[in-house]
Amino acid sequence: MKTLLSLSLILLALTSEAAVKVATLHPILADVVRQVGADKVEVIEVLKAGADVHHFDPTAKDIAAMRGSALLLAMGKHLEPYLGKVRDSVGASMKVVEVGRTIPSLLLDPKQEIFICCPAHAQSSIDPHWWHSAENMKRATRVILDELVTLDPANEAAYKQGAKAASARFDSLKKWAQQEISAIPRGDRKLVTAHAAFGYFCKEYGFRTLPMLGIGRSDDISAQYIAQTIAAIRSNKIKAVFPEDQANPKVLIEIVRATGVRTGRPLIADGTAREAHTFETMLSHNVRAIVAALQN
Repeated sequence: MKTLLSLSLILLALTSEAAVKVATLHPILADVVRQVGADKVEVIEVLKAGADVHHFDPTAKDIAAMRGSALLLAMGKHLEPYLGKVRDSVGASMKVVEVGRTIPSLLLDPKQEIFICCPAHAQSSIDPHWWHSAENMKRATRVILDELVTLDPANEAAYKQGAKAASARFDSLKKWAQQEISAIPRGDRKLVTAHAAFGYFCKEYGFRTLPMLGIGRSDDISAQYIAQTIAAIRSNKIKAVFPEDQANPKVLIEIVRATGVRTGRPLIADGTAREAHTFETMLSHNVRAIVAALQN
């Protein structure tokens, strides 16, 4: 009887200490969950480092991996067009949260002061790449904190402590980025990239941006449009253009040859690069690449 009682107590203790299972559809979200939840959470990374967020479509194996999770976190802002299918597949037992839903959206609109110019086909589209802003990462941390506390109120104090530390880290990273960027003359803070993935970064750090191909990944643009982009680069005295880690550089190479501007190191646009798939590693890589190309 004593042995049975002891076993029961052990099983009860193990059950009460079971980690909350959280599935994520982006490695940056997985990192924030770990920062907030520490050993109180078990993270199931459905979309892993190295994947392409714009071409990802969950397989039956991915859906199976999610099962048993109490929570599924997505970036939101239409980044995951398959989300409806996932909701139907996992059922009502798993809560699906679009973390970016309550984060203020940036519209791709040439009327906004951060844009040097903006492709007509991208007007009024929402830029989904909200994770390029430290302030937005702090907002995301609060969303994740609220969800974990709702699921596991017994560990509220631990989650609040983790969220506070994560937010402080994002503040420190923002200050570091501002200090590094101060080496770039204000007139040279113009970021020319293939796609419109860096609007939130530009807004936070005082850059203007020229996204040559809009929000999409297609290189199918007219010769006239390429000529207009080349003219914009010349008239704005652009010093460098930046490829992206997962994008075809074909059009960018053509434009670089025509303008004679330098080519910066590829930037991490989607935050899923194998070598940079947390906010910290992504921001550090991008800031260093931008400063190296534009500071002199």
